[in-house]
Amino acid sequence: MFKIIVNILLTLTYLLAIVNCNETADCPSIKLKQQWGGRRGSDINYRPIPVKYVIIHHTVTPECDSFVTCSELLQNMQSYHMQSLKYDDIGYNFLIGSDGNVYEGTGWLIIGAHTYGYNTNGTGIAFIGDYTAKLPTDAALIAAKKLLDCGVKMGNLQKNYELMGGGQVFPTKSPGLTLYNEIQQWDHWTPNFEDQ
Repeated sequence: MFKIIVNILLTLTYLLAIVNCNETADCPSIKLKQQWGGRRGSDINYRPIPVKYVIIHHTVTPECDSFVTCSELLQNMQSYHMQSLKYDDIGYNFLIGSDGNVYEGTGWLIIGAHTYGYNTNGTGIAFIGDYTAKLPTDAALIAAKKLLDCGVKMGNLQKNYELMGGGQVFPTKSPGLTLYNEIQQWDHWTPNFEDQ
């Protein structure tokens, strides 16, 4: 019973944070999971906030430049993550389309499955597409920076959070060489991460 009450309170806190974030001029447009047709996760595990790490990825899928195309791609990705990879939900906390929209994955409060060793104390943000040889759109890059600022303002990210590319903490080429070079110019980028 206690766990149910805690989950209800955390869910209400999360929903208020999303509403407040979306109403703040500095926050990007966030399409909630139910808006893009996502399913509820098979198991929901909450994590403490604020988190210390932000891990940037790319999905290495086709890009999407509209709500409709991004929604279809995310529905397929969630099915693949849950059915083939046996994740509890789509792996990322947030995903960003070329349309400049941020799409909720597991969100701020729920543990994702984006980076081994960094799922509980890290927020995984994935740019939809392959950014090995090119950058995401300006709209997508701006949305990501606004999401990070919003996360700090809403108390979901530590003020001194550390930003890294997926390949810095796990053997992967994510977020793609070109995007990785871009994020090295962002505030909070951390060249040498600490072991958690």
